[in-house]
Amino acid sequence: MLRILVFLLFAGPLALAAQPNLLLITADDLNCDSVGAFGCQLEGITPHLDRLAAQGLCLDRGFVTASICQPSRAVWMTGRYPHRNGALGFDPILPEVPSLPEALQAGGYFTALLGKAKHVVPTRHKAFDLIRDEEALGRGRDTGLYAAGVRATIEGAKAAGKPFFLMANAHDPHRPFAGSDQETWRPRPATRRTFQAHEVPLPKFLPDLPEVRREMAEYFTSVHRADEVVGAILAELEQAGLTGETLVMFMSDNGMPLPFAKSNCYWHSNRTPWIVRWPGEVKAATRDREHFVSGIDVAPTLLDAAGLPPLAGADGRSLKPLFKGQRQQDRKRVFTMVERIWAGKEYPMRAVVEEDFLYIWNGWADGKTRFQNESQSGRSMKAMREAAKNDPDLARRVDHFVHRCREEMYDLKKDPDCLHNLIAKPNDAWNPRASAMTKSLWHWMKETGDPQRGSFEAQVELALD
Repeated sequence: MLRILVFLLFAGPLALAAQPNLLLITADDLNCDSVGAFGCQLEGITPHLDRLAAQGLCLDRGFVTASICQPSRAVWMTGRYPHRNGALGFDPILPEVPSLPEALQAGGYFTALLGKAKHVVPTRHKAFDLIRDEEALGRGRDTGLYAAGVRATIEGAKAAGKPFFLMANAHDPHRPFAGSDQETWRPRPATRRTFQAHEVPLPKFLPDLPEVRREMAEYFTSVHRADEVVGAILAELEQAGLTGETLVMFMSDNGMPLPFAKSNCYWHSNRTPWIVRWPGEVKAATRDREHFVSGIDVAPTLLDAAGLPPLAGADGRSLKPLFKGQRQQDRKRVFTMVERIWAGKEYPMRAVVEEDFLYIWNGWADGKTRFQNESQSGRSMKAMREAAKNDPDLARRVDHFVHRCREEMYDLKKDPDCLHNLIAKPNDAWNPRASAMTKSLWHWMKETGDPQRGSFEAQVELALD
């Protein structure tokens, strides 16, 4: 009996010590290729993220499921697709759906949330032992206040005798961009470096116009400011001597808030800069260029790392085998979607990426309905509309963004900016690929109970066997 009692007394602490701290850092509206480690050529843009990438694993085929803030984050927190967790737009997850913070809290973790509290499972805030939203973090952009939040988390966990789970969410580079007319706060959040219009790279999906360049300079300044927040968070972890005991995961919730990125299903809408650092478990300076991984895999991975069971009903699965360079089956494609935007307007889109191809179904596109989202609220779309008056090619590009077409398919190896819709000019080379991808998307919609499956069947020619 005494031996059993002694074992029980020591089993708890020993099990607890085996659990790593979990630090999930996110940026808001950060394009994957705006990070140096993922291809950005703008010198000095993300030094802290580049250092993190050099210390860990970069997942080059990492995607978020929905390219809009709250539904994207709801997927992370539940491991389920939006139509399976209830958060198709800015909606709460269904009452019966379990969440990551609840599971970690029940599993012995001190849980904390910094930033984006209104968009991270807002109905489950009791699952966080500490919450500080953007108002307490200098509009989600103050490095010192984030550092203080990290210290409070570490101290709270230490006092409780628990490992911690901290989700720290930078609010940059979400609008209002640094130095823009929309940034009306006083004083404006500071950053050590401001980028100029002449020096910033332009994505090919946007035209090279003076006002587009000006807005991109503001965006990249905001990217740099987000990186400074990341640096402040990681510095606190290092100062506390906890780097070796902590799994750090970094992601963005969706692409940049400009036309043809955020709130769509393009390559630049959903691809995310996904970095994992876990000393002793993840080899430094490595990249996975093979496996497609998705937002549905975040919760399963973190729970697996914590030695806890997966969430019931999760669609994703743990990425731990990839941390050791192992291969996983059935990671040859990823599915993405949009249902409704922040304003509540329905724009159903579904997409599948496999190999080097992207197929998109725009269920809302009828030639009359006009697409309207946050990405059109800045300088770029206004400048594009004005220039389109004297540029027929740009006029067609603007019209495509506003009205879209029912189906799109792109060769991502040759055309990652999605400028040339292969389905618009069908031929024998592309028809089999388009047929296979529509079939793949249909099977996914059927298996996951997608409410748009009926509309998809009615609008798309399917060759099902």
